[in-house]
Amino acid sequence: MAEKAVITAALSGSVTMKEHNPNVPYTPEEFVREAVRAEEAGAAVVHVHFRDPDTGLPTTEPAIMSDVVQGIRENTSLLLNLSTGVSLESTLEERKRPIVYHDPELASINPGTMNFCTVNHRDGSIIHDKTYYNPLEATLAFGTQMHDKGIKPEIECFALSHVHNALFFYEHYDFLVPPPHFSFVFGVMGGVRFNADIMSSYIHAIPPGSTWQGIGAGPFCFSVAMASAIFGGHIRVGLEDNIYVDPLTKTKSKGNWDQVERAVQIARLAGREPATPEEARQILSLPARADRTASSK
Repeated sequence: MAEKAVITAALSGSVTMKEHNPNVPYTPEEFVREAVRAEEAGAAVVHVHFRDPDTGLPTTEPAIMSDVVQGIRENTSLLLNLSTGVSLESTLEERKRPIVYHDPELASINPGTMNFCTVNHRDGSIIHDKTYYNPLEATLAFGTQMHDKGIKPEIECFALSHVHNALFFYEHYDFLVPPPHFSFVFGVMGGVRFNADIMSSYIHAIPPGSTWQGIGAGPFCFSVAMASAIFGGHIRVGLEDNIYVDPLTKTKSKGNWDQVERAVQIARLAGREPATPEEARQILSLPARADRTASSK
């Protein structure tokens, strides 16, 4: 289905708060509302970082996760992608809970530790100097858990070295079932900037037959979406990555849905249509819904 583009809506991340955009979801009801509207706009997948309804801080508290997952399952046909990144402050055990307690179609996996910083590009000041801790033993443990439960890893690559780490796991372990699925992330300080050479390097480094999506942080969101659509990848947008529907005018998104609408427009300009959730299952080599339900019991 080369003419189809799988669009993912990343509903909320670990950093963006309501103070940045009031439409960032915190409560289960807000997550369900955002998921429903994202599906209506053309998304096939939702990526979820759970939030504490009262504080908005990232959480993997079991009852909160359950309410969000159940609500999205009952009200949409979307494929569910749960974050095991959670936040830079979360322990590895906390980060593993989404795939211990739940059986999403997909979950993020991170094959390498990196700087994950916030800086001011205008004056060069360093605002937050953080480390995103992803030891290879943890990648193996998370991947094994996903493999045992039939969850497809979405390999988050913030730098080319992360692709090379993933290739090591692909060659020596069985949790990355072919064809693997990658996310190429651009614009995070500590990772890589966005340009065609780096995107090309990512594409040429992954195994033949792999699927991939582009993710652009902040002002790179729609530029990366355009390049991904043109070069045969898939698209992720949403309030985790970007709070603006128009970065030039600084017009804030009214929700994840208007970014999905923009992604649909971009895909169509590249001669591609948004995939439905069931088409996305085929494209990403996931089990059919009935098989998925049976394997989760």
